[in-house]
Amino acid sequence: MEIGELLGLEQLTWGMLIFVVLAAFGAGWIDAVVGGGGLLQLPALLLIPGIAPVQALATNKLASVFGTATSSVTYYRRAKPDIRTALPMAGIALAGSFGGAAVATVLPPAAFKPIIVVALLAVAIFTVFKPEMGAATKLRFAGHKHHIMAGAAGLVIGFYDGMIGPGTGTFLVITLVALMGYDFLQASAKAKIVNLATNAGALLLFIPHGSVLWLLGGILAVANVVGSYLGSRMAIARGATFIRVVFLIVVVALIAKLGFDVWNENIVPGLALLAEH
Repeated sequence: MEIGELLGLEQLTWGMLIFVVLAAFGAGWIDAVVGGGGLLQLPALLLIPGIAPVQALATNKLASVFGTATSSVTYYRRAKPDIRTALPMAGIALAGSFGGAAVATVLPPAAFKPIIVVALLAVAIFTVFKPEMGAATKLRFAGHKHHIMAGAAGLVIGFYDGMIGPGTGTFLVITLVALMGYDFLQASAKAKIVNLATNAGALLLFIPHGSVLWLLGGILAVANVVGSYLGSRMAIARGATFIRVVFLIVVVALIAKLGFDVWNENIVPGLALLAEH
Protein backbone atom coordinates (compact mmCIF):
# COMPACT_ATOMS: atom_id res chain seq x y z
CA MET A 1 0.00 0.00 0.00
CA GLU A 2 1.26 3.48 -0.91
CA ILE A 3 1.84 5.98 1.90
CA GLY A 4 -0.87 8.27 0.51
CA GLU A 5 -3.51 5.54 0.60
CA LEU A 6 -2.52 4.59 4.15
CA LEU A 7 -2.89 8.20 5.38
CA GLY A 8 -6.12 8.92 3.49
CA LEU A 9 -4.56 11.16 0.84
CA GLU A 10 -3.94 9.24 -2.37
CA GLN A 11 -1.67 11.88 -3.92
CA LEU A 12 0.61 12.21 -0.88
CA THR A 13 4.17 11.09 -1.69
CA TRP A 14 7.02 10.18 0.64
CA GLY A 15 8.83 13.38 -0.37
CA MET A 16 5.84 15.55 0.50
CA LEU A 17 5.35 13.70 3.80
CA ILE A 18 8.99 14.32 4.79
CA PHE A 19 8.59 18.01 3.88
CA VAL A 20 5.45 18.35 6.01
CA VAL A 21 7.05 16.51 8.95
CA LEU A 22 10.04 18.91 8.85
CA ALA A 23 7.61 21.84 8.75
CA ALA A 24 5.82 20.41 11.81
CA PHE A 25 9.14 20.14 13.66
CA GLY A 26 10.02 23.77 12.82
CA ALA A 27 6.53 24.93 13.75
CA GLY A 28 6.81 23.20 17.14
CA TRP A 29 10.12 24.95 17.81
CA ILE A 30 8.78 28.38 16.82
CA ASP A 31 5.57 27.89 18.80
CA ALA A 32 7.51 26.91 21.91
CA VAL A 33 9.69 30.03 21.80
CA VAL A 34 7.25 32.80 20.81
CA GLY A 35 4.23 31.32 19.00
CA GLY A 36 3.42 31.64 15.32
CA GLY A 37 4.32 28.09 14.24
CA GLY A 38 1.07 27.88 12.29
CA LEU A 39 2.72 30.15 9.71
CA LEU A 40 4.91 27.19 8.80
CA GLN A 41 2.81 24.10 9.52
CA LEU A 42 -0.54 25.11 8.01
CA PRO A 43 0.79 26.32 4.62
CA ALA A 44 2.84 23.11 4.37
CA LEU A 45 -0.31 21.03 4.88
CA LEU A 46 -2.18 23.06 2.27
CA LEU A 47 0.48 22.11 -0.31
CA ILE A 48 -0.55 18.44 -0.11
CA PRO A 49 -2.51 17.59 -3.30
CA GLY A 50 -6.11 16.62 -2.61
CA ILE A 51 -6.31 17.90 0.99
CA ALA A 52 -9.36 20.04 1.79
CA PRO A 53 -8.71 23.34 3.62
CA VAL A 54 -10.84 22.23 6.58
CA GLN A 55 -8.83 18.98 6.80
CA ALA A 56 -5.59 21.00 6.82
CA LEU A 57 -6.92 23.28 9.57
CA ALA A 58 -8.17 20.38 11.70
CA THR A 59 -5.02 18.28 11.27
CA ASN A 60 -2.88 21.33 12.04
CA LYS A 61 -4.77 21.82 15.31
CA LEU A 62 -4.33 18.14 16.26
CA ALA A 63 -0.54 18.37 15.89
CA SER A 64 -0.46 21.77 17.61
CA VAL A 65 -2.38 20.53 20.66
CA PHE A 66 0.33 17.95 21.37
CA GLY A 67 3.10 20.48 20.72
CA THR A 68 1.65 23.19 22.97
CA ALA A 69 0.96 20.59 25.68
CA THR A 70 4.62 19.55 25.60
CA SER A 71 5.96 23.10 25.77
CA SER A 72 3.42 23.99 28.50
CA VAL A 73 4.68 21.14 30.70
CA THR A 74 8.34 21.98 30.00
CA TYR A 75 7.86 25.66 30.82
CA TYR A 76 5.85 24.80 33.94
CA ARG A 77 8.58 22.54 35.29
CA ARG A 78 11.45 24.92 34.60
CA ALA A 79 10.08 28.49 34.48
CA LYS A 80 7.33 28.04 37.12
CA PRO A 81 4.69 30.36 35.59
CA ASP A 82 1.90 31.62 37.86
CA ILE A 83 -1.00 29.31 36.94
CA ARG A 84 -3.38 31.47 39.02
CA THR A 85 -3.15 33.90 36.10
CA ALA A 86 -2.62 31.42 33.25
CA LEU A 87 -5.46 28.94 33.94
CA PRO A 88 -8.37 31.44 34.22
CA MET A 89 -6.98 33.28 31.19
CA ALA A 90 -6.91 29.97 29.30
CA GLY A 91 -10.53 29.18 30.20
CA ILE A 92 -11.74 32.57 29.01
CA ALA A 93 -9.64 32.28 25.84
CA LEU A 94 -11.30 28.92 25.13
CA ALA A 95 -14.71 30.60 25.24
CA GLY A 96 -13.40 33.44 23.08
CA SER A 97 -12.19 31.01 20.42
CA PHE A 98 -15.69 29.57 20.12
CA GLY A 99 -17.07 33.08 19.68
CA GLY A 100 -14.48 33.91 17.05
CA ALA A 101 -15.29 30.76 15.11
CA ALA A 102 -18.98 31.71 15.14
CA VAL A 103 -18.23 35.21 13.81
CA ALA A 104 -15.98 33.73 11.11
CA THR A 105 -19.03 31.94 9.68
CA VAL A 106 -20.75 35.31 9.18
CA LEU A 107 -17.95 37.78 8.51
CA PRO A 108 -14.94 36.78 6.37
CA PRO A 109 -11.49 36.96 8.02
CA ALA A 110 -10.38 39.18 5.10
CA ALA A 111 -12.42 41.99 6.66
CA PHE A 112 -10.21 41.98 9.77
CA LYS A 113 -6.76 41.27 8.34
CA PRO A 114 -5.89 44.93 7.49
CA ILE A 115 -6.47 45.85 11.14
CA ILE A 116 -4.23 42.98 12.26
CA VAL A 117 -1.41 44.07 9.91
CA VAL A 118 -1.50 47.62 11.33
CA ALA A 119 -1.47 46.22 14.88
CA LEU A 120 1.51 44.00 14.10
CA LEU A 121 3.44 46.92 12.58
CA ALA A 122 2.83 48.89 15.77
CA VAL A 123 3.99 45.90 17.85
CA ALA A 124 7.21 45.54 15.81
CA ILE A 125 8.06 49.26 16.05
CA PHE A 126 7.25 49.31 19.78
CA THR A 127 9.45 46.26 20.45
CA VAL A 128 12.40 47.62 18.45
CA PHE A 129 12.39 51.04 20.10
CA LYS A 130 11.72 49.73 23.63
CA PRO A 131 14.63 47.30 24.12
CA GLU A 132 14.09 47.28 27.89
CA MET A 133 10.55 45.95 27.46
CA GLY A 134 10.26 42.34 28.56
CA ALA A 135 13.76 42.21 30.05
CA ALA A 136 12.38 41.82 33.58
CA THR A 137 8.96 41.26 35.12
CA LYS A 138 7.38 44.50 36.38
CA LEU A 139 3.67 43.81 36.81
CA ARG A 140 1.46 46.78 35.95
CA PHE A 141 -1.64 45.62 37.81
CA ALA A 142 -2.32 44.00 41.16
CA GLY A 143 -5.12 42.00 42.78
CA HIS A 144 -8.43 41.66 40.98
CA LYS A 145 -7.43 44.19 38.31
CA HIS A 146 -4.54 41.93 37.25
CA HIS A 147 -6.90 38.99 36.69
CA ILE A 148 -9.52 41.14 34.96
CA MET A 149 -6.95 42.45 32.48
CA ALA A 150 -5.57 38.93 31.90
CA GLY A 151 -9.09 37.60 31.32
CA ALA A 152 -9.93 40.41 28.90
CA ALA A 153 -6.72 39.75 26.95
CA GLY A 154 -7.52 36.02 26.85
CA LEU A 155 -11.03 36.70 25.56
CA VAL A 156 -9.86 39.01 22.75
CA ILE A 157 -6.96 36.81 21.61
CA GLY A 158 -9.03 33.64 21.90
CA PHE A 159 -11.65 35.32 19.71
CA TYR A 160 -8.92 36.15 17.20
CA ASP A 161 -7.68 32.55 17.20
CA GLY A 162 -11.16 31.22 16.48
CA MET A 163 -11.77 33.77 13.72
CA ILE A 164 -8.38 34.03 11.94
CA GLY A 165 -5.65 32.17 13.84
CA PRO A 166 -2.12 32.93 12.55
CA GLY A 167 0.18 34.33 15.23
CA THR A 168 -2.09 33.70 18.23
CA GLY A 169 0.87 32.71 20.41
CA THR A 170 2.76 35.82 19.28
CA PHE A 171 -0.14 38.08 20.25
CA LEU A 172 -0.35 36.36 23.62
CA VAL A 173 3.34 36.96 24.29
CA ILE A 174 3.29 40.66 23.36
CA THR A 175 0.11 41.24 25.37
CA LEU A 176 1.55 39.59 28.46
CA VAL A 177 4.74 41.64 28.06
CA ALA A 178 3.41 45.06 27.03
CA LEU A 179 0.06 45.08 28.84
CA MET A 180 0.67 42.90 31.90
CA GLY A 181 4.37 43.62 32.48
CA TYR A 182 5.87 40.10 32.38
CA ASP A 183 9.34 39.39 31.00
CA PHE A 184 9.54 37.49 27.72
CA LEU A 185 10.31 34.16 29.39
CA GLN A 186 7.35 34.28 31.79
CA ALA A 187 5.10 35.60 29.02
CA SER A 188 6.06 32.68 26.76
CA ALA A 189 5.40 30.19 29.56
CA LYS A 190 1.88 31.52 30.19
CA ALA A 191 1.16 31.94 26.48
CA LYS A 192 1.69 28.20 25.92
CA ILE A 193 -0.97 27.29 28.51
CA VAL A 194 -3.48 29.72 26.98
CA ASN A 195 -2.65 28.66 23.42
CA LEU A 196 -3.17 25.02 24.41
CA ALA A 197 -6.74 25.92 25.42
CA THR A 198 -7.51 27.76 22.18
CA ASN A 199 -6.10 24.89 20.09
CA ALA A 200 -8.14 22.36 22.05
CA GLY A 201 -11.29 24.45 21.64
CA ALA A 202 -10.92 24.54 17.86
CA LEU A 203 -10.19 20.81 17.76
CA LEU A 204 -13.38 20.07 19.71
CA LEU A 205 -15.29 21.75 16.88
CA PHE A 206 -13.43 19.88 14.13
CA ILE A 207 -13.62 16.32 15.54
CA PRO A 208 -17.43 15.89 15.34
CA HIS A 209 -17.32 17.02 11.71
CA GLY A 210 -14.83 14.26 10.78
CA SER A 211 -12.30 16.77 9.46
CA VAL A 212 -9.21 15.42 11.26
CA LEU A 213 -6.80 13.19 9.31
CA TRP A 214 -5.79 11.14 12.34
CA LEU A 215 -2.83 9.15 11.01
CA LEU A 216 -1.21 12.13 9.31
CA GLY A 217 -1.99 14.31 12.33
CA GLY A 218 -0.41 11.73 14.64
CA ILE A 219 2.83 11.72 12.62
CA LEU A 220 2.93 15.52 12.62
CA ALA A 221 2.15 15.58 16.34
CA VAL A 222 5.32 13.57 17.06
CA ALA A 223 7.43 16.02 15.04
CA ASN A 224 5.67 18.98 16.67
CA VAL A 225 6.31 17.55 20.15
CA VAL A 226 10.03 17.12 19.48
CA GLY A 227 10.30 20.66 18.11
CA SER A 228 8.30 22.07 21.02
CA TYR A 229 10.45 20.31 23.60
CA LEU A 230 13.71 21.51 22.07
CA GLY A 231 12.36 25.04 21.52
CA SER A 232 11.11 25.44 25.08
CA ARG A 233 14.37 24.09 26.52
CA MET A 234 16.38 26.53 24.37
CA ALA A 235 14.14 29.48 25.31
CA ILE A 236 14.45 28.69 29.02
CA ALA A 237 18.23 28.29 28.76
CA ARG A 238 18.84 31.47 26.77
CA GLY A 239 16.27 33.71 28.45
CA ALA A 240 14.32 36.84 27.59
CA THR A 241 16.82 38.41 25.16
CA PHE A 242 16.84 35.35 22.89
CA ILE A 243 13.03 35.17 22.95
CA ARG A 244 12.78 38.88 22.08
CA VAL A 245 14.95 38.40 18.95
CA VAL A 246 12.95 35.37 17.77
CA PHE A 247 9.75 37.27 18.57
CA LEU A 248 10.72 40.12 16.24
CA ILE A 249 11.58 37.68 13.43
CA VAL A 250 8.19 35.98 13.76
CA VAL A 251 6.33 39.32 13.88
CA VAL A 252 8.02 40.40 10.62
CA ALA A 253 7.04 37.06 9.04
CA LEU A 254 3.45 37.55 10.23
CA ILE A 255 3.34 41.06 8.74
CA ALA A 256 4.62 39.70 5.42
CA LYS A 257 2.14 36.81 5.37
CA LEU A 258 -0.95 38.78 6.40
CA GLY A 259 0.12 41.74 4.25
CA PHE A 260 0.24 39.42 1.24
CA ASP A 261 -3.27 38.18 2.15
CA VAL A 262 -4.56 41.76 2.43
CA TRP A 263 -3.09 42.58 -0.99
CA ASN A 264 -4.76 39.59 -2.64
CA GLU A 265 -8.07 39.66 -0.74
CA ASN A 266 -8.69 43.41 -0.32
CA ILE A 267 -6.54 45.56 -2.58
CA VAL A 268 -6.46 43.50 -5.81
CA PRO A 269 -10.29 43.13 -5.97
CA GLY A 270 -10.64 46.86 -5.24
CA LEU A 271 -8.25 47.76 -8.04
CA ALA A 272 -10.13 45.41 -10.39
CA LEU A 273 -13.43 47.19 -9.58
CA LEU A 274 -11.82 50.58 -10.23
CA ALA A 275 -10.49 49.33 -13.56
CA GLU A 276 -13.98 48.22 -14.62
CA HIS A 277 -15.34 51.71 -14.00
